[in-house]
Amino acid sequence: MAKGNRSRQVVGIGIGVVIVGLLVYGFMPPAVDVDLATITEGPLTVFVEEDGKTRVRERYIVASPLEGRLLRTSLHSGDIVVAGTTVVATIEASDVTLLDDRARSESEARLKAAEAHREQSKELIERARDAAAIAGNELNRAEALLAKTSITTEAYEEIRLKYRLANHDLRVAEFNQTIAEFERDQAKAAFVRFADRPEDKQPLFRHEMRAPISGRVFRVFEENASPVIVGARLIELGDPADLEVEIDVLSSDAVRVKPGAKVWLKHWGGDAPLEARVRVVEPSAFTKISALGIEEQRVWVIADIMSPPEKRTTLGDGYRIEASIVTWDSPKVVKVPAGALFRRGNDWVVYRVQQSRASLQVVQVGHSNGSESEVLEGLEPGEQVILHPSDRVYSGASVIAR
Repeated sequence: MAKGNRSRQVVGIGIGVVIVGLLVYGFMPPAVDVDLATITEGPLTVFVEEDGKTRVRERYIVASPLEGRLLRTSLHSGDIVVAGTTVVATIEASDVTLLDDRARSESEARLKAAEAHREQSKELIERARDAAAIAGNELNRAEALLAKTSITTEAYEEIRLKYRLANHDLRVAEFNQTIAEFERDQAKAAFVRFADRPEDKQPLFRHEMRAPISGRVFRVFEENASPVIVGARLIELGDPADLEVEIDVLSSDAVRVKPGAKVWLKHWGGDAPLEARVRVVEPSAFTKISALGIEEQRVWVIADIMSPPEKRTTLGDGYRIEASIVTWDSPKVVKVPAGALFRRGNDWVVYRVQQSRASLQVVQVGHSNGSESEVLEGLEPGEQVILHPSDRVYSGASVIAR
């Protein structure tokens, strides 16, 4: 009998424990469905993203070197011109105008100025060639050191950028020399028309102006025959393959942009982004009204396109692009998704998940690009955090991955 009572007591206790367990389980809050992310270690790049547009680096406006009558031109916007071959304008003048003493003095002064400009351009091109040669030697040494791992990749990229910029300066100097030669030839051609001639012979002559550069016609200022004066603009030329990019950024962002920074040009119409490099951050800001009617101080950032022309054959002058300017990058940092971070007082915190329970963790955050943030302290690679935690999540709450 005693054994039967003991058995009934054991069974009763067991049933009671089960009931209590069921009651406790029933009143426990259910696990919260959450989105989880894993802390990783890898590269992080911080960008300034703004709209911009392309522009031809070097434009040339052909102006009249003398007074006379401009003949009608057959050139139109988009036509191809060849340096020294294509006639871009023809001016018809008479000796009556050219034999004027004042016109003769002005023409002689223009010739002297053009010759001085030509001599100056020769000096500048020699300096640019020396700088490009020095930069090339430095690049060769850097390539040898990089092969021996005696130089960092960042230092090598900086030397390579200096080499590219030196060659860019050389191309600009060569362009300026070509223009100086053209201007000197035009001024000389105008001046030699002042040779003494009998007053009773005043024949008309035609002065042909040939293209100073190879490229395309951007604009024809006067297509029809008309009188022209000295210095009148006739036609605008340029090379559409020689492009640069102008990007206006907020002045607060411009202070973080450095010359030589990498730029990625996106949504320009091609299949892949183009690479560019910041050449200059202009020192003066300007005021611009935003779409919301707010006055903003903005700064022009000028970048050179480094991708070869064959990868951007359809890109022209004045085309819109979206630019991502690199202001900071690191090949290896501990990263947390920005969606896991939120403020608690003055601290950045996350909900870290350990054994299916959420716990509040204070973290120290470094650089951020909007989607990922650098973790300096508080988290280790491999740990899991909750993305966009709702108000149902609290420290100690049971959670389950959605």
